[in-house]
Amino acid sequence: MAITQIEAALPGLVFHRPSPESEPFKAPGDAVAVGDTLALVEVMKSYIPIEAEVAGTFKGYAAPDGESIEPGDALCEIEVSE
Repeated sequence: MAITQIEAALPGLVFHRPSPESEPFKAPGDAVAVGDTLALVEVMKSYIPIEAEVAGTFKGYAAPDGESIEPGDALCEIEVSE
């Protein structure tokens, strides 16, 4: 199985959950389907969903919740189903 890193396309703040009271979108070991929301990136008060482009098993977040990110930064990893 291959590991795919999901990278930021935009600069901003990354969030692992839809609201501070919510559970993270994914936890290590969770199944991931194409189109699943993995994180949100806040850019100028707009929240842009980061969606999975591959299916597999969620391995974890690489960027800490609430941290500033730049394009190309790794956000999370997915073990791709073959």
